[in-house]
Amino acid sequence: MLNHWLLIGLLSVSTYLTRLLGVEVMAGRRMSPVLRLYFSYVPIGIMSALIIKQVFLPAGGELTFSPSVLLSCLAAAIVMKISNLFLPSVVVGVVIGWFVRYFGG
Repeated sequence: MLNHWLLIGLLSVSTYLTRLLGVEVMAGRRMSPVLRLYFSYVPIGIMSALIIKQVFLPAGGELTFSPSVLLSCLAAAIVMKISNLFLPSVVVGVVIGWFVRYFGG
């Protein structure tokens, strides 16, 4: 089984390389609005896939639900929407996830 950190690292590198190659290929060319829209959704698509994989964990042939991960992601998203600051959003998400996991029952 592939380690989650290795997967995150590989996805990050592949995203960076495809964007870098795209810039090299498209240098001096005007990108169509459809292609620009497509590239704007790539990072959120990768993050969504990683989050969903953590919210629904396979265990014993079934999917189990992780409320701590879901609540921490929602808390981080709300703080990000309100403050537009990345670091406080991550800190709030981690604290909420930790609190729910260890004190939520």
